[in-house]
Amino acid sequence: MREVDKRLRSTRRIFLRGAATAVPAAAVAATLFTAEASWAAEARNLRPRTLVVLAKLARDIYPHDRIPDRLYASAVLPYDDKAGKDAALRTLLEEGVDRLDADSRIRYGGNDYLSLNWERDRLPLLYGIERTPFFQKVRADLVVAFYNQQDVWTKLGYEGSSAEYGGYINRGFNDIDWLPSA
Repeated sequence: MREVDKRLRSTRRIFLRGAATAVPAAAVAATLFTAEASWAAEARNLRPRTLVVLAKLARDIYPHDRIPDRLYASAVLPYDDKAGKDAALRTLLEEGVDRLDADSRIRYGGNDYLSLNWERDRLPLLYGIERTPFFQKVRADLVVAFYNQQDVWTKLGYEGSSAEYGGYINRGFNDIDWLPSA
């Protein structure tokens, strides 16, 4: 019977091969991570980071697993134009995001809001600011900006307005087969 040597055999060649593989992999991962937030780089009135935090906040307030991040991003993008016209809104958003990051750093030992990967870690921070004007403004605006996108409708199974087609009565509302006949 053959005995297997259980000691780890490490040579310079194995180390260099592993390092040569790890460096490009890390570079690609970093590129993908920053590419996710590249849409915010075009911000003119808000800091790009503010928009990225607002998009993550939007996902935390209105979570849907099947809806991609780009739809949350498109819901918060109008804030950039609005902030250019309204200095008070800009201040509210920037200071609100700063407070969210500060609360996160205090609670999680220096980690800002974006670096928290788990929703269960971010939710206590949201409960802490839920009565602030910042949170109330963002929550109220997003319920319209997010759910008024037709791409979101299709992901949620909503077929859209039926008023222009005579209402819902003859468009599938009466095709329920699981109720007993009257």
